[in-house]
This record gives sequence, C-alpha cells and structure tokens, in this order.
Amino acid sequence: KTIGIVGAGQMGSGIAHVSALAGFNVLLSDITEDRINSGLATINGNISRQVQKGAVSEEVRKDAISRINAAPTLADLAECDLVIEAASENEAIKRKIFQDVSRLLKPEGLLASNTSSISITRLASATDRPEKFIGIHFMNPVPVMQLVELIRGIATDQPTYDALVEVVEKIGKTAASAEDYPAFIVNRILIPMINEAVYTL
Repeated sequence: KTIGIVGAGQMGSGIAHVSALAGFNVLLSDITEDRINSGLATINGNISRQVQKGAVSEEVRKDAISRINAAPTLADLAECDLVIEAASENEAIKRKIFQDVSRLLKPEGLLASNTSSISITRLASATDRPEKFIGIHFMNPVPVMQLVELIRGIATDQPTYDALVEVVEKIGKTAASAEDYPAFIVNRILIPMINEAVYTL
C-alpha cells in the first residue's frame, strides 16, 4: 500500500509518479528537502502534461499528487511496505542507504534497488533481510517505458518476487525476470551493441 522511494531525481521521481497514479501511497526521500521539492515539482509538471494530452483527468492528477508526501529522513520510511532505492549508480552509496533503511524499516518491509547493473546479492548483503531484497530496474523515462527488470539475488524468496510482480502489474508495466548477472538483460545487450557502433565508426 505504501512505497518509500529513496532518491528524488529523474528515476526516483518517475517511479513515484507511476506508483501514485496506480493508487499507491508514496513517500519520497532524498538527502535535502530542496531535492525532494524539486522531485515533487517535476512529478506535478509531468502529470500535468498527461492531463493536457488527455491521458489522465485533472481529478486523477490531484488524487495522485495527494498520495505523494515528502520524507525528509529515512526514519520517515519505517512503516513502508516496500522501499525502492533510486540513488546514484554507486555501490558504496547504495549499500549505505540499505544499511540505514533496513535498521529502521518494519520487519515485514521489502527492499528493492533500481540499479541497472550492480549485483543484487552484494547489495542485499548490506541489509538485515536479504530474503526480502530484490532488484527492480525501471527504464528511463519511467512514465513512458514499459519494461521493468526484476532481479532476484541468491537469497531472494518467492513471496518477495511475487509481491514485486504484483506491484509492477498494478503500475501497468511489464515485468521481465532477470538473472543476477552484470548488467542484467537490457544493458547486457545494449552496452556491447554501443561498443560495436564505436568499433564500426
């Protein structure tokens, strides 16, 4: 019912956007309130554009915006059912976030990382609940792109995977199950393709 998102940048605000439209309550967190406010403004602007295009109604926009609240501290995420980390693609930063969040989060709370390439098993080892940890890689821009990679770590249990499949479906996205292999599916294909383009040039 409630999703906490750590990181209010392009990916985090996009995840908050689609989650709120799907009916989830969202708590948006970042290292400064300015960043959170910037993320909230981005979300409002993007949903307003959807209203102008006729994709959603003004009533739906207001309802979605009302579901998103600021979480100035990680402690504000303690009662979330799921916390998704969408911080910089830096393993040390991500591990620190998960160490801090897992100490504060209720025991049944799930943890997920929006990493595009970092090992889910390694990130899960920074928490107190590796069985409740999973990778959930949204594509950029989140409101537009349909695919979401779900990546199980070595300890991720089936109920956690099933719960995240339900979340992805409720948001209206398509889940692809990926192995915990460097770069997962999309980037594993994309990066060699880009390299080939450079070799060709």
